Formats: sequence, C-alpha cells, structure tokens
Amino acid sequence: MKLPARTRVPEALPGIVGTARVERRTRALLARLRPGDLAVLDHVDMDRSTAQALLDAGVVAVVNASPMISGRYPNLGPEVLAGAGIPLVEGIGAHGLAAIRDGGTVRLHHGEVFVGDEEEPVAAGREVDAESVQEQMAAARTGLATQLETFTHNSAEFLRREQDLLLHGRGLPRPSTRMTDRPVVVVVKGHDHAAELAAIRPFLREQGPVLIGVEGGADVLREAGYQPHIVVVDAGANAGDQPSAKVLKGAKDVVVRLDRGAERGSTDGLERLGIRPLRLESGATTEDAALILADAGDASVIIGVGMHATLDEFLDRQRSGLASTYLTRLKVGPRLVDAAAVPRLYSGRVRPRHLLLVMLAGFVALAAAVGVTPVGHEWAGQLTDTLTPIVQGLLP
Repeated sequence: MKLPARTRVPEALPGIVGTARVERRTRALLARLRPGDLAVLDHVDMDRSTAQALLDAGVVAVVNASPMISGRYPNLGPEVLAGAGIPLVEGIGAHGLAAIRDGGTVRLHHGEVFVGDEEEPVAAGREVDAESVQEQMAAARTGLATQLETFTHNSAEFLRREQDLLLHGRGLPRPSTRMTDRPVVVVVKGHDHAAELAAIRPFLREQGPVLIGVEGGADVLREAGYQPHIVVVDAGANAGDQPSAKVLKGAKDVVVRLDRGAERGSTDGLERLGIRPLRLESGATTEDAALILADAGDASVIIGVGMHATLDEFLDRQRSGLASTYLTRLKVGPRLVDAAAVPRLYSGRVRPRHLLLVMLAGFVALAAAVGVTPVGHEWAGQLTDTLTPIVQGLLP
C-alpha cells in the first residue's frame, strides 16, 4: 500500500514583508503611500514633518538611500520614526535604490532588502534604532555653530530678495475676508496639530476667529468640523499635498503662493474648479505666507496650530524655508502665539451659569455664617414661627 506523501509547509522567512514604494522625491512618494507599504526614498537628514507624514501613511518600514542623520544638525525625523517602532535602514546608496522595483513585494531583514524568496539581497544598508539615533543626535549638535553661520547668510539673502514684501507689504493680495482687530488661527498639518486644535476648541467656539488652512491644514480644519475662511496653497505642490476640492470651493479666499515670475497658467487647475485664486509671488513657504497675510490684515492675535519654534525645530525645517521662517517670525512676533499656550492663557468667557454658581455659593456661605451666631438663631426661630401657620394652612 502506497502512503500519500506529506506536504511540507514552507517556513515563513524572517523580516518585514511589504510592497515597495520607490521614489527619489519624497513629496511625490508621500502621495503614493498606502498602509503596509515599505517606503524607499533618498532623503538626507529626515525632518520631523516628513517622518510624521510617513507614520500617518501607515508604512511598515523606511529604507533610505542617504543618511538619516548626516551630522550637519540634529534633525528630528529619525527620532519620531524610531520612537514609533518603525524599522529604519539608511545608506543603501543610489545603486540599491535603483535595484528595488517600485510596486514589487520585498522583505527587509537585518538591513538587507530581498525580493521574494531570493537568498541574495538586492540592496543593503545600516539599521537605525532609537539608541543609535540618540548617539547621532548628540554628535550632530556639535555642528550647530557652522549651521548657524550658514543660516545667518541665507537670512540676509532672503531679506534682500523679499524686503518689499516683508517690510512694506508690497505684492500681498487683499483677501475679501476681514481680519482687522479679529483673532486669526493658522492651521498647518504638522506635529501634534490634532491635539493642539482640540485644546483650543473653547477659543474657537467663543471668539469666532478667522480660520486660515495651509495646504493639508485646510482638510484638518474640515475634519474637525470647521470651514476655513482662507486657504493658502503652493502652486508647485503635488496633488497629495493640496486640500480637497470641497474645502477649496467652500473657502471665501484661496491664496496661491508662486515663485517670482511664475507663468499665468500656474493657477489653471484651480480656475478649472471655478475658483479665482489670489496670487502671492514670494520665496516664502506657504506657512509663512499665511502668517504674513494675517499680519498685514491687522489681526488682533495670530494663533499657530501645528507650528513650533524651538532651535532644533527651526533647523529641522526644509533648508530652503529656514530663513523664510525665521524672518517671518520676527515680522509677526508681537501677534503670534503658539496654540499650545492658548489653554494656559485663555480660560473662556464668563457665562450666566458661572455667575449663578458664584451667587449660590455666596448665599450658602452667608447662611452658614449667620447660622452659628446668636442673632442668626433668633432670626431662624422667628422665621420658623412665621412659616409654621402658613404651612399648616396649606395642608389638608
């Protein structure tokens, strides 16, 4: 009698398996990512906003052709990813990036990238964990002096190019939304934006500020139940960074930031949606353009959601926008308040029920004080003698 052959169940290979999304340009990659993907990119000094976007996209691992931390300055992105438990591999190089097929299923194990069941890796790099990130961050802080010198030069150059806009307001569009003597809240899709927006809900409800959504920040407002009055977008941004058409159409004003000398057709996409955008030609970032608009509109106070201004966070920004951010903060400084500070500074309006509670507490305190004195006892006896016949007369 011939026994049936036993089928051997193949053992699962070690490592993380996912669909590789390969793109040298980080912004283009972010628009294509789906949960469970393995992000393969070329991004020197991963910044925190990019790292947060990778987390939000649901990637299972990140493979970088370049160093996560080059040592020029302490960038914050690797710390965010490592803290969330995302496996990180750096330094696979241009050849490794080219060897990984976009859309293919790959396996990541001990810093090596395998395709299917192949035994030989197609790319290899260095694994990065939380401990190594902390060590590299400490070493990178020693290079801050050099970076600050470069930053000073870039700031002077940016001010030379943008002095008419920053100092005199020339070239700024005039939104139809009135901001004079009104609070303005500028929302950016950044680190902790959701928690900050939730924390200032009493302020939003009671003060009715002008709401400005910067790119994805406009969708953040919409998801939280608010319609932005003004939306600021970048003409050169990818579709994945732009707000939804519904939010754009619902805004009273849409401002498009363009590089100086940009062609008229740069806003054709918005005009096809039936939107007549306001053009703002500047080298500033969209976030900074929104702050400049609010300041030029004579807002009483500007509250920034998703923005941060520590030294590390300034240096962590995209290098081209560092001077823009620094000079804009100087320009709008007297009006700008971080959303994280609002709950400490604003306790809300005094409502009638608050006054009623205070009055009730006062009456209780007065009654307790009177009740422990001889005169109070006499008044209580007289009140009892007066009310007893009345109560007895009402009873059947």
